[in-house]
Amino acid sequence: MSHALDPAGQLRLVIFDCDGVLVDSEGPSNNLLAEVARQNGVRISGEEAFERFAGKALSQVQQELESESGKSLGDDYVQRMQSRLVQLMREEAEPIDGAGSMLQAVRALGLPVRVGSNSSVEEMEAKFERVGFEQHFSADRIHSARDMGRPKPDPHVYLHAARMEGVTPSECVVIEDSDTGVAAAHEAGMACILLRAEGPTSPRNWPGLVRIRHLDELAPYLRGVLERQKL
Repeated sequence: MSHALDPAGQLRLVIFDCDGVLVDSEGPSNNLLAEVARQNGVRISGEEAFERFAGKALSQVQQELESESGKSLGDDYVQRMQSRLVQLMREEAEPIDGAGSMLQAVRALGLPVRVGSNSSVEEMEAKFERVGFEQHFSADRIHSARDMGRPKPDPHVYLHAARMEGVTPSECVVIEDSDTGVAAAHEAGMACILLRAEGPTSPRNWPGLVRIRHLDELAPYLRGVLERQKL
């Protein structure tokens, strides 16, 4: 299946990004990032923060803001922001439209699922508890690139998820919404489904990249892949 969901391979694992795919946390998160940026002299709106920082790790955001402002945000920036984000997610995280029914439909296909995100495990657990998705993802199926110290676009978190499932990269498909995550999936040698309602497809475009505009499209697409693999 090398980079593509085709009948020659065997789809055995679905790996979801978290933010923007399962949980709508980007709005509150990026409003917070924009607020902190403005406090340090970088004039940016929440919408602009989303365009710049969606899918990026806090350490990457810190590097960009420090480079632009010429100020140090402090050695404890990531830790401080992490604590604020966890509390924010407990109060404001919401499910992406259609995510709950989609997860049930994918599980009904017999496909195992995991999560690979630039968010910390603590943050993801807060989000999943808030939106009721903890039933779909036990603690051993949640993987944090941040906690591993290798944030996307490094492919490590996706390769780790595959190893934990005991499958090869060619047997995985990643569900992503950001260009950063798409790049990580590509480098991992995995097929990728890009969830993006509007705008251009990711600049990292290859035969194994498929685009959908709503999560309602995902389970029917995967069902078709599984049916073709039986032929």
